[in-house]
Amino acid sequence: MSRSLSDDVLEATIQALSATSGDALAKAAAEGFPDRSEVVDWSDRMLALILHQRDRSALRAVLPALADRLRKILATVTLAPGFEARVIVERFFARLPAVRARLAEDVEAAFEGDPAAKSYAEIVTAYPSLRAVATYRVAHELYRIGVPLVPRVMSEAAHARTGIDIHPGAKIGRRFFIDHGTGVVIGETCEIGDRVVIYQGVTLGALAPRKGQLLRGVKRHPTLEDDVTIYAGATILGGETVIGRGSVIGGNVWLTHPIPPCSKVQIESPHLQLQRDDACQERSGQLLWDI
Repeated sequence: MSRSLSDDVLEATIQALSATSGDALAKAAAEGFPDRSEVVDWSDRMLALILHQRDRSALRAVLPALADRLRKILATVTLAPGFEARVIVERFFARLPAVRARLAEDVEAAFEGDPAAKSYAEIVTAYPSLRAVATYRVAHELYRIGVPLVPRVMSEAAHARTGIDIHPGAKIGRRFFIDHGTGVVIGETCEIGDRVVIYQGVTLGALAPRKGQLLRGVKRHPTLEDDVTIYAGATILGGETVIGRGSVIGGNVWLTHPIPPCSKVQIESPHLQLQRDDACQERSGQLLWDI
């Protein structure tokens, strides 16, 4: 049987792929990272527990198992000095009642805000926006505690499934609703108040120079105060951009400066041209209504 690779090529490739110092990939391996599939499976089970499980005996059995799995996941990442996996797990699970309460309010906001919703069960089981927000709520608690990598793996898995990209570092208030949701981006330092509604294609992003690392720790994403509505396709950028409470931002608006409370921002209506095709009207025998 002939060999596919010569000894020289095989050894050179092995040497290159096994390099342990120098480039960014080697540094990433040295830092340590969790098994992505394990994190995603753990996240899925957490969401199923919070959103669906109400049997007390089942909860009593499942919660310790999920806590142990989280502890094992944390053993694969590099925690900051002074952080212990056992303490992190305890703090995280103590926050789950608050996470459940927030998600219950998010479901209520979706039901009240979407006339297409026929039931709470429909929202919990069928709305991708609820899945993305639920994943964010869980990942955010881990982010707040200081867990590296795991929250980002969770949020990016939700992004891949739903098309909604919410950084776990964002601060999002109560009764948050994303309608439709595909293409929504919410950056790390965003601050979103209560009762905010966002439609599909909205970007809450940053104005960043080439040297992105220079902005680490700096607020670079916008703030939305309470009762703000952002319609489809709007792009709002910058850490100094504050959308005042009660404001409405129209579709496809581009904003990089603050807006006072109770404002309405929209693009000037485009001029539309209507041309009548008399020949087409004669062929079809149908009336052509002016619009």
